[in-house]
Amino acid sequence: MDNTIDKLPGFVDTIKSIQETIITNIVLIGQTPAPTFKEKRRTSVFMERLAEFQVDECTTDGYRNPIGIIKGTSESKPPIFVVAHLDTIFSKDVDHYYSIQESSITGAGIMDNSVGVGVLVSLPEIFRKLGLRFESDIVLAGVIQSLGKGNLRGIRHLLKTWATPIRGAVCIEAAELGRLNYYADGMIRCEVDCNISPVDGWEHKFKPNAILVLNEVINQIMKLRLPQKPRSMVIIGKTSGGFKHGVIAYDATLGFEIQSNSDKMVKSIFNSIKDIIEGTGHEYEVDLKLKTLSNIHAARIKFNHPLVKSSVAVMKKLDLTPVSGPSESELSIFLSRKIPAVTLGITRGVNYHQQNASVEIEPISKGIAQIIGVIMAIDSGVCDEHLLD
Repeated sequence: MDNTIDKLPGFVDTIKSIQETIITNIVLIGQTPAPTFKEKRRTSVFMERLAEFQVDECTTDGYRNPIGIIKGTSESKPPIFVVAHLDTIFSKDVDHYYSIQESSITGAGIMDNSVGVGVLVSLPEIFRKLGLRFESDIVLAGVIQSLGKGNLRGIRHLLKTWATPIRGAVCIEAAELGRLNYYADGMIRCEVDCNISPVDGWEHKFKPNAILVLNEVINQIMKLRLPQKPRSMVIIGKTSGGFKHGVIAYDATLGFEIQSNSDKMVKSIFNSIKDIIEGTGHEYEVDLKLKTLSNIHAARIKFNHPLVKSSVAVMKKLDLTPVSGPSESELSIFLSRKIPAVTLGITRGVNYHQQNASVEIEPISKGIAQIIGVIMAIDSGVCDEHLLD
C-alpha cells in the first residue's frame, strides 16, 4: 500500500496531460439532459463513450443501468464497483449549454453529477495512460433513478441482481473535493399535500387557507422533542402553494426529511408526524395527504476499517483534508448490503443545485488521482477480510 501511495502525486501530472479528454466527456454528458426517470439519452452517450474507450464489456442490466467492465488479471477476485448517478434535478426544458472558461466549467447539473459521470466514463483511458492493471474486474456503473422520487432504484436493482460477491466500491460525486463518506443515516423523505375544495357553497366553520394549515403542521413538528443521541433531526426543506396574492390558497405542499443514525428513531419520528398530520387535517376539516418519496436505512463502516484508513492515507498524500459526514447517495445501498464502500468528491464548486453551478477545473486531476488510489487500495486487499458488522 505504501508503494501505491507514493505514486499518487505523479499520477496527478499524468492525468492533467489528458485533461482535454476528461473535460470533453464531462461536457458531452452534462449537455445531455437526464432528469430522474428520463435518463435514456444520457445512458446512450455514456455507453458510446465507454465503447470508444474499448472497455472489455459494455452493456446494460435489466433495469437499464449502463455498465462497462474492465477485465482484471485474476479470475478468483470479486469485482470492484465504481459508480456515479446519471440523473439530475433539471428537466429537459432547462438550458443545458455548458460554458468552459480557463479555470471553470459552468452549467446546469455540473455539480450533481455531470463531473462525476464524466470522470467515471474517462477512467478506462486514464487507466491506460497510467499503465494500470488490476486483479479485480473494474465495474463502471452509471446508475439511473437515484435522486428524489427515484429513491436510488437504479443501484438497488443493480446490487440486488448482481450474481457474484463484490469486493468493495467507490461512489463518485462531483463535489466537494475532500469529502470522505463512509456512513449513511437512516432517512425518510416525505411530502404533505393540502387540498381545499374551492366549490361555492362548501360549508365550513371558517374559511381555511392551505398555506396556513401547513404552517400549523410545521409548528407542531417544530415542537417535537428530538434526542441528541441517537442524533436526529427533521429538516423542513420545501414549501409551495397558492395562486396569487389576493386569493386564499386552496392547494399547498410541504416537503420534509427525517434523519437519524437510528432506524428506530426515524420510524418513531415518522409516526409522530403522521399523527400530527392526521390530527391537523381533522381539526381544520381539510384533506391532508402524507406521501413517502424515498427512504434509506442507517449503515456504516467504522473509521478504523482498513478501507477508511487507506482512503485517509491516500487523501493526505495528495494534501487533501478529509471531511466526513453522512451520505444519502449510492453508498447507503452498498453498506446496507454489507459491501465496504466510500463516497469521494472530485473538485470544488459554487451554486450547488442551481442552473449556474460552476466547478473548478484545476483540482479535478487530484480528485481523480484520489479515486484511483482508493481503487488500488481495494485491489490490494484492504476490504478482503473485514466484513461489515
